Amino acid sequence: MGFFSRLKKAWASPEDAAQQALDEYKREVGIELDEPAKAEPAPVIATEPAPVAATPPTQDASDAAPTPTEDWQAGLTLALRQAEPKLSQWLNIIVEGVDHKGQSLWDRLAFLFKALGAPDAEAQEFISKFEAWLDDMGYEAVPDFKSELQYRLALALDLEDEEDERDRLFLKLSEGISKTREQITKRIDTLLSTHSSLNDEFWEAFEEILIMADVGMEAAEQLMTNLKTRARKAGTDNPEDFKGILREELEDIFKVPRRIEAVNPPEVLMMIGVNGVGKTTTIAKLAYRAQMQGRKVLIAAGDTFRAAAIDQLRVWADRLGTGFYAKAEGSDPAAVAYEAMDKAVAEGYDLLLLDTAGRLHTKANLMEELTKIKRVVGKKHEGAPHRNILVIDATTGQNALSQTKLFNEAVGVDEIILTKLDGTAKGGVVVAVTLQNKLPITFVGLGEKMEDLRPFDGKDFAKALLT
Repeated sequence: MGFFSRLKKAWASPEDAAQQALDEYKREVGIELDEPAKAEPAPVIATEPAPVAATPPTQDASDAAPTPTEDWQAGLTLALRQAEPKLSQWLNIIVEGVDHKGQSLWDRLAFLFKALGAPDAEAQEFISKFEAWLDDMGYEAVPDFKSELQYRLALALDLEDEEDERDRLFLKLSEGISKTREQITKRIDTLLSTHSSLNDEFWEAFEEILIMADVGMEAAEQLMTNLKTRARKAGTDNPEDFKGILREELEDIFKVPRRIEAVNPPEVLMMIGVNGVGKTTTIAKLAYRAQMQGRKVLIAAGDTFRAAAIDQLRVWADRLGTGFYAKAEGSDPAAVAYEAMDKAVAEGYDLLLLDTAGRLHTKANLMEELTKIKRVVGKKHEGAPHRNILVIDATTGQNALSQTKLFNEAVGVDEIILTKLDGTAKGGVVVAVTLQNKLPITFVGLGEKMEDLRPFDGKDFAKALLT
């Protein structure tokens, strides 16, 4: 939505921001700004409020919209202005006393958006989409969907960097790599307890731990060389210092180099990777994130060779409410990309997610086909594709390394998304892929839900792994 800077400014003086929201509400319903609260209940306003959902839910007595009285709004305002400026705190206040989905919740969410300076139209769109999602999922009780609501609000309000949301992300990451942590950290702890110095025997045993975690021989040797250098510069061979040295090295490995973020819209992401790595669902999750951030998304089905690939993407696009473009099965993938680019430009899309084949059923070489798509899109829209994103499966271990090398040499890889990290004890491939290819990992898959594609942070990974 792009108003995070306004939000921060507003909450630098929360009393003013909250009072402004209350004053605006009073003007809408015709209450004098200086009028003192009356002892008797305020009358119900005759004019109907603007709907906040495309199809309002059927209400029972317990779900009826609250009477829009000054006291109701004032109470919520007072609680918000007294709260610590955190999304989790605000959400707790919003849902307090609301047990189920319904008009009470929609009204309170709309008030929160207004208090944060968001346009009414964006608030109504957010609520409408969230209500539709609840209907699809069959959720009724607030505790069942509160976590999802907070996640969506964090994206919509540009609050993912907020400390509380980062804590949630770290917890999810820590849970997701629990199998890898058990494989690596417990063995390291045993190693440290049985050695009095960082001697040759120690390093040999540590190399074995790395290989067992699928770091790989080449990456393991490189990592150990770096660690030995760090220990020597620090002037220590004390095992008690080892975890700190390893954590610092991992943080350096995962440092993301600066890059130009600005693009000539629409932004085009070409999704590449072999079949079976989770590329289709990753595209859906990226589209979901982008939509929650207020972007208009088009998904193009460029994998025309795999049976059902087009239908799978169409189902996701319909479910998410994004734009969709496809041609018949067996069509030229470059033609799909070319025409999808036309549609994206003509219809004002912000983001084009272009799926590609993971293998071909013809004699054509996969890499030649991808190169052709890249060339065609670039001719149609200068600078496109802006990013080539390789999707790899963490559970495939060393195969992920060879895939990265192959795709990078053929078409160039700008970033990596690592899926199924929660399903492997060999998450050391995260280190190997980054160390050997010098490519940033931007997202990791930690589950099946839309919110389970999370931004990857090297410091958080190192901390979670060695805790």
